Amino acid sequence: MTHDHDLELRPTAAQTKAALNPPPGRTGGDLVVETLSGLGATTVFGLPGQHALGIFDALRRSSLRYIGLRVENNAGFAADAYGRITGEAAPLLLSTGPGALTSLAALQEAAAASAPVLAISSQIPTAGLGGGRHGYLHELPDQAASFRGVVKSVHQVRTQSQIPSAIAEAWKSALTAPHGPVWVEIPQDVLLAETMLPVVTAPDATPEELVPRPELTALAAHLLSNATRPAIIAGGGVVRADASRKLRQLAEKINAPVVTTFGGKGAFPWTHPLSLQSWLEDRHTTDFLEDADVLLVVGSGLGELSSNYHTFKPRGRIIQIEADLGKLESNHPALGIHADARLALQALLETVEERRDETVRNRVKELLTKVAARIAAQELPLEQSLLTSIRKALPADSPSFWDMTILSYWAWSAFDPKAPNTMHSAQGAGGLGYAFPAALGAAAADPTSPVLAVSGDGGALYSIAELATAKQYALPVTWLIIDDGGYGILREYLRDAFGETAATATELTRPDYAALAESFGVPGMWTSPETLEADLTKALSEPGPSVLVLPAVLRMFAATHLD
Repeated sequence: MTHDHDLELRPTAAQTKAALNPPPGRTGGDLVVETLSGLGATTVFGLPGQHALGIFDALRRSSLRYIGLRVENNAGFAADAYGRITGEAAPLLLSTGPGALTSLAALQEAAAASAPVLAISSQIPTAGLGGGRHGYLHELPDQAASFRGVVKSVHQVRTQSQIPSAIAEAWKSALTAPHGPVWVEIPQDVLLAETMLPVVTAPDATPEELVPRPELTALAAHLLSNATRPAIIAGGGVVRADASRKLRQLAEKINAPVVTTFGGKGAFPWTHPLSLQSWLEDRHTTDFLEDADVLLVVGSGLGELSSNYHTFKPRGRIIQIEADLGKLESNHPALGIHADARLALQALLETVEERRDETVRNRVKELLTKVAARIAAQELPLEQSLLTSIRKALPADSPSFWDMTILSYWAWSAFDPKAPNTMHSAQGAGGLGYAFPAALGAAAADPTSPVLAVSGDGGALYSIAELATAKQYALPVTWLIIDDGGYGILREYLRDAFGETAATATELTRPDYAALAESFGVPGMWTSPETLEADLTKALSEPGPSVLVLPAVLRMFAATHLD
């Protein structure tokens, strides 16, 4: 008896002929790039290395576009941004040992932000594997062990026939909610050996859908329909799931105010009458959320930043929708719904009852007025004017990437991203050097739109080498460097904790960044708070990369955690 699915698996005559006559000169590296192409990849990031040369040689025989960065960590940040912008798994090609390990901080950020990165590393020859010390260059006793605590899944290859399946399995893992980075490693000899295996065509790696349990969404819909003061916290999971529209529809249907976390910027329209914006480090906002009788948390684990440094003490019932099982009810007891945000919000939309509330929009206005008054009382007009200038200069649909610097901390709370999936920062893991290489990855994803990167002078030195990458590939990234002479936010932390004179290790000798950019062939210029809007508008409108340097000592607004 023949089943329909058996017929679907039967190769055509052309496929059989091609399988029996593979092109000569192919290696294990070709199996890697053929698998990536078959999965739908078009662009890869990385750096070559001795053990990985089989992959890089195969790239020249493929249609894949290669973007080569100068430091593995920066290549990881670029892949992270490419994955965030496109929603596709971004291949990251690395070499063994030091090259692989240098990518760890970037993979930690990708994991914290649920960015789909497919890291493929070489490994020492199979003869040296097994935990011994054979004296191979770059050898680690257990390379994969360094990554197991960071990535979603680890896939180790030992033969050429395992390559397509391992990469396809990793691809599926990276794109199954919650998205995240994955790790594949392949020994040098496996990559270099000639192969007679057929050309890889169309591996199956369809991500699994994380569907909510219907009895849980039914109870959640009942609670929301009958709430007196519902509120919503929208996290990065809403953005990754492309669920912003469904979130807005639900909020409007039940008349619930929405605050977005720093990782969820853009998940809800900034100027919507129900928008509480992102003032999470503010006691007025915390009080408002604590007063909700039903609080819907979507795509957030309510971690340190999202909970106002764990001072948030909700009094009502929490409903938490979260794709990462480890984050479900990890900080607060809740009706936990383990599901993709888009599917769970759709289920709620179909079952929740419309809820009227004539007071809610006034309560939102009152809260935002209190927050604005508190910030205004601190007399920090420079910082706010810089954000205003940036917002006016940056096209509404252009992405921006923010490093761990004082102006970025302001932007988390005060910047209007204008659209979903346009504002990104390193706040997931909090590492320096994210903004510029990430912006390069976003520009590689869509070179028709200008991209903005914002760094401090300290963080800029982490990724200064990538000016060469920006120039080489003519990527349209404008890099705004705020030069305050050191690690500004750490300077503030030290002084707040230990007194005015405490600033150990925060003061830096730094280059003339504009002149340094020019030495790479990248236009560089100094700007000022008064000319920033005009200078940034001009830079963003011109093709290719550019650098603007703004000398300014900024201050952080005082966050309020407790009365």
